[in-house]
Amino acid sequence: MPSVIAATRGPRPRQNPAHTIKTAYDRSVELRQLRYLVAIADEQNLGRAARKLYVSQPALSYALKELEAELGVRLFDRHAGGVRATAAGEDVVTEARGTLEQAQRIEQAAKRHLRASAGVLRVGFEASGAGELTTRSRAEFARRHPAARVEPKRFEWGEEAGALRDGRADVAFVWLPNDLTGLEAQVVHTEPRVVGLPAGHRLVEPGRAAGGLSVLEVNDEPLMWTERAPREWVDWWAVNPRPDGAEPRWGPTNDNVEEMLEQVAEGAAVCFAPESMARYYARPDIVWLPLTDVEPLRVALAWPTGSDSPLVRAFAEVVREVRDGLPGAAGQAG
Repeated sequence: MPSVIAATRGPRPRQNPAHTIKTAYDRSVELRQLRYLVAIADEQNLGRAARKLYVSQPALSYALKELEAELGVRLFDRHAGGVRATAAGEDVVTEARGTLEQAQRIEQAAKRHLRASAGVLRVGFEASGAGELTTRSRAEFARRHPAARVEPKRFEWGEEAGALRDGRADVAFVWLPNDLTGLEAQVVHTEPRVVGLPAGHRLVEPGRAAGGLSVLEVNDEPLMWTERAPREWVDWWAVNPRPDGAEPRWGPTNDNVEEMLEQVAEGAAVCFAPESMARYYARPDIVWLPLTDVEPLRVALAWPTGSDSPLVRAFAEVVREVRDGLPGAAGQAG
C-alpha cells in the first residue's frame, strides 16, 4: 500500500506543448453550436439570431464567447448595429454550413432506411402533379403493396426537386425545367398548357374554347408569376421571351395555386398552367383555354441518386406501367 501512495506523489511529468494544443481542440464542437454560428452570421445581429433560434440573447452571447474561447479565435466583431464575422469567422461559418448539411444528409439517409423498413413512401408533387398519372399510380401502388403506406407531399412552385435533395420526399413528380442535380430522373408525362382567364374576359368569346389562344394574343394581359421559383422556371412558364421577342407584361406575384387562382378570378391577371389544372381546379369564375403555340409541360419522376430503395423502384415501375396504359400514352415520355 505505501508503494502505491508513493507512486501518486512527486513531480508530474512535463506536458508536451503539442499535447496541450491537441487537448484544447479535443473537445467536441456540437451541432447546436454550429447552428448558432450560422444563425448569427445570417442575421448579423445577436438579438435577431436569438429570436430565430428560440433562445435568449444572453444565452446565445455566452455560447458564442464559450466557443470562441474553445477555438482560440475571435469569430465576430461587435459594433453598434450588431456583429460582423472576422476572417476566421467567415472560414469557420463556411465549414459549419457544410457540416450541418452533411449532418442533415446523414440523418435523412438513416430516415430513408427507417421509412423503407416501416413501409412508408412519401410521394412529392406540386399543384396537379402529373395529372391523372399521379393519382392512378398512387392507387395502383397501394393495391400492389397493401403493407406500404403512401404519403402524398404537396409542394409549392418549383420546390419538388429541392424537397428530394433535403429529404422531405422520397420520390416526386417534378415539373420541368428544374434543377435535377443529385437526382435520378426520367420523363414520364407531358401535357399541353392552358391559359386561365376571369369569366367575362374579352378573350372569352363563343367558339374560343374549341380553338384556343395564341400566346401572342395575351401579350398585353398582366401575367401571374412567382418569386418562389428559380428564374429559369418562371421564364419558361411565362414564355419569356414571346415568339415576337416581347417580354410578358408581369402582373401580381403569388406563392401557391390558391393565391394565383383567386387573383385570376378577380380579374387582376391571367395565368398559364398545365391542362390538368383546368380539371383539378375547375371553378365557375375562371375559364381555361388551350395555348396553341407553346411547348407542353414535361414531368419527370425523380428521386435522390443512390437512394432508390425497393419502395422507390417499385413505385417507378408502377408509374411506367400506368403511364403506358393511359389513353394517348404513345409519346407521353418524349
